Amino acid sequence: MNWTPDGKFLTCIFEFKNFKQAFGFMTQVAFEAEQMNHHPNWENVYTRVHIKLTTHDKGKVTDKDHQLAQAIDSIFTQFKDL
Repeated sequence: MNWTPDGKFLTCIFEFKNFKQAFGFMTQVAFEAEQMNHHPNWENVYTRVHIKLTTHDKGKVTDKDHQLAQAIDSIFTQFKDL
């Protein structure tokens, strides 16, 4: 996916066919984020999920954000062809 640097964040918007697919994606991302102990800022409106990553205690983007972005991209790959 196309993660964009935006100040203290990496951002990306994911599009899905329906709300159920978007919510399923968010659920899988939540499990991965919890396992990594690194949690996204995000928003869901119907078929769109907007994710912003930052390392809150550092106040900037770090390797943790890039690692989570990579994991999120892998999860998205599973959902985009459903």
